[in-house]
Amino acid sequence: MTTEETVRADLKERVDALLTTHDPATTDQLVFLRAQFDAGLAWVHFPEGLGGLGLPRAHQTYVNELLAAAGAPDNDPRRIGIGLGMAAPTILAFGTDEQKRRFLRPLWTGEEVWCQLFSEPGAGSDLAAVGTRAVRDGDTWVVNGQKVWTSSAHKARWAILLARTDPDVPKHAGMSYFICDMTDPGVEVRPLRQITGEAEFNEVFLSDARIPDAHRLGEEGEGWKVANATLMNERVAIGGNAAQREVSMIGFVANAWRTRPELRRPEAHDQLTSLWVEAEVARLSGKRLRQKLAAGEPGPEGSGMKLTFARLTQQITGFELQLLGEEGLRYADWTMTRPDIVDFTGRDAGYRYLRAKGNSIEGGTSEILRNIIAERVLKLPAEPRADKDIAWKDIPR
Repeated sequence: MTTEETVRADLKERVDALLTTHDPATTDQLVFLRAQFDAGLAWVHFPEGLGGLGLPRAHQTYVNELLAAAGAPDNDPRRIGIGLGMAAPTILAFGTDEQKRRFLRPLWTGEEVWCQLFSEPGAGSDLAAVGTRAVRDGDTWVVNGQKVWTSSAHKARWAILLARTDPDVPKHAGMSYFICDMTDPGVEVRPLRQITGEAEFNEVFLSDARIPDAHRLGEEGEGWKVANATLMNERVAIGGNAAQREVSMIGFVANAWRTRPELRRPEAHDQLTSLWVEAEVARLSGKRLRQKLAAGEPGPEGSGMKLTFARLTQQITGFELQLLGEEGLRYADWTMTRPDIVDFTGRDAGYRYLRAKGNSIEGGTSEILRNIIAERVLKLPAEPRADKDIAWKDIPR
């Protein structure tokens, strides 16, 4: 057999063994997921002992297909997307062995939900301007500040936190990266109601919140380096999803066109065709990006995919409203809720249109992503930065 065939045969044996000892029909979901992790079948590209087998990432698709065919439960990845797409790869890259053992298993099984404490009222697109302060007190850090636009903070057990530990050096050099306990008495979460009527996001106030130094990721002062790794993974997670054809926003519009001939107009047909082709190009590009990830770490290419995702989603949802006419203006429910996940599929066109407005802001604004592409991909000259070499405390605010 070829090497590929040998690997797949071994994976099938491991899956069969898991299914034999943990029948999905009779095994509790959490018990099954823990066993899957311990068998190295959670994310096969992770190291052995941490839910993986040290194999290329691409083999996970085969494992997932075998488990799905057997009726095995999944870990509800949309509910724990921040943990899976941002916290986990960061912990793997920068965490200590103890941190990896403590956090990765309950993160993957969904026992512990994660959120991201990066953006602040005065530090969004310019993330390096964060003003949340972490002051060392023995083996503990005392944290004070405010974070904003925090998805899932109301559900989270843990957060990845970027805070300023040294205000006397330039802004990029004075930050450190922590794992914050969201149940600490110094952490307060308040809902932020959006244009959709929901409070999917939150603002988080940190008042003398205490974080043990053992929960610092990376070296002190290397927060910017660690945060960049997180952001690259975030943008791939948002923009690089290689879904099946039409399993995206374009699917709603294409289905309406096929099933409702009364909506068809010649000019709309031209628009739909153009959007469909762009969506398919984006889907295939996302698939290629995933293949590149199987061989290495995410780079600035993920920024390009996220930029494309935001633009296309907004264009497609806008077109859907035009296609539906008055029907598209209906809005089913404006009740204030705090959802566990962002669900475009189970909602109406009005919700999709309004929620898509956030796609060009969250996960890096489109303006910042264009700068990243220009400087890191196209190698164009960087924008002048007058505050680059000034101590953070001396920057006018």
